[in-house]
Amino acid sequence: MAFPRPRPARPELPRQRVQTLQCGQGAVRAARFNADGNYCLTCGSDKTLKLWNPHKGTALRTYQGHGYEVLDAAGSFDNSQICSGGADKAVALWDVTTGQVVRKYRGHAGKVNCVQFNQEATVIVSGSIDSTVRCWDCRSRRPDPIQVLDEAKDGISSVKLSAHEILTGSVDGRVRRYDLRTGQLCSDYIGSPITSVCFSKDGQCVLAASLDSTLRLLDKDTGELLGEYTGHRSTTYRLDCVLNEQDTHVGCASEDGHVYFWDLLEGSLALSLPVGQGVVQSLAFHPRLPCLLVATQGQVTLWREDTFQPEGDPS
Repeated sequence: MAFPRPRPARPELPRQRVQTLQCGQGAVRAARFNADGNYCLTCGSDKTLKLWNPHKGTALRTYQGHGYEVLDAAGSFDNSQICSGGADKAVALWDVTTGQVVRKYRGHAGKVNCVQFNQEATVIVSGSIDSTVRCWDCRSRRPDPIQVLDEAKDGISSVKLSAHEILTGSVDGRVRRYDLRTGQLCSDYIGSPITSVCFSKDGQCVLAASLDSTLRLLDKDTGELLGEYTGHRSTTYRLDCVLNEQDTHVGCASEDGHVYFWDLLEGSLALSLPVGQGVVQSLAFHPRLPCLLVATQGQVTLWREDTFQPEGDPS
């Protein structure tokens, strides 16, 4: 006889601000957790990239080498390397320890909006306003990309990777998924310019944010619309969408200075988080904890669940 598994604890959403990072990088274009969520990267309009311990609020290193503002960055699985893309049309590969640029990949004809490593950190995938996704071999000395995906009819706003897939969102209103094992392309038409895409943790669904102020949850394999989430404002800027660490809630940045979370199944609004006055530029959800990074104007804030006790606080 099998005993029923204990019900998982009700997921908590990040509601209390526990750290504020004054980044000193001009406008922060993106904030990203590293693979294990212990560190984060911030991308600045002042051409710099910074590495932080956001839980302690400490800056660890500044990376300089882009010729124009940095728009996105990602860390490798072992935290030894960083990739970044910027408005200088370049993709940079950095050594975390030395702070030096290891390689610079040039080939995009416009600013690079998004970058990701594959799981082994042997390939960097970059998406650009030039409507292409390019794959760069980190181990080769060759300057050319190993693959160019040019199916999009307008700029690429967002790229995510799974073990064998590349997911892209484009201003042409389409979410495209490239299956690298079968060599197939699946395309879903949303109709409004896509600002951000992401996979659910279980790999079954795709979340897409678009400029009609709507989040959509799609079945990855069939393209069926599973849910629509509205209430935030997204009409002009490239805003991030996220799923929480348990796949129970979907979240999105908003142009009204808030972050919104909805119950994934019910579609009801679960949380409206007042962050600041300006547009919320970027969001990142911790891989394992109810912990959220929010970038707005020149600062990044770290949010945790209500029951969280910061270290050193009397409990």
